[in-house]
Amino acid sequence: MANDEATVRLDLNNPVFQEHLLMLQKAERHAAMTTLNKIRQLTWNQLYCDQGLKWEKISSIKPPPGLDAVYSLRISRARRATAHRDGDFIRFLTIAPDHDATYGKA
Repeated sequence: MANDEATVRLDLNNPVFQEHLLMLQKAERHAAMTTLNKIRQLTWNQLYCDQGLKWEKISSIKPPPGLDAVYSLRISRARRATAHRDGDFIRFLTIAPDHDATYGKA
């Protein structure tokens, strides 16, 4: 059972996420790293309510097999990441090239 008062733990091991993160321009990569550092200091309740991160369920795309849902959150001013919750871990999947791509509209 997931505990919403637990501190969020980061899983950055998805190869697609790593590639997207490392390909960002320096300023955006720095902003993304700042956001990741912020997330790891939050509880799940704080993450859900944070107006800067804007955690949202993506209902316009079908989640991969084995996942109930995929969510998006702001990782920099211009970009959103996709992720899902697995216990206390937030498992990052992608960083979209633009806002619409996050929601399967690109």
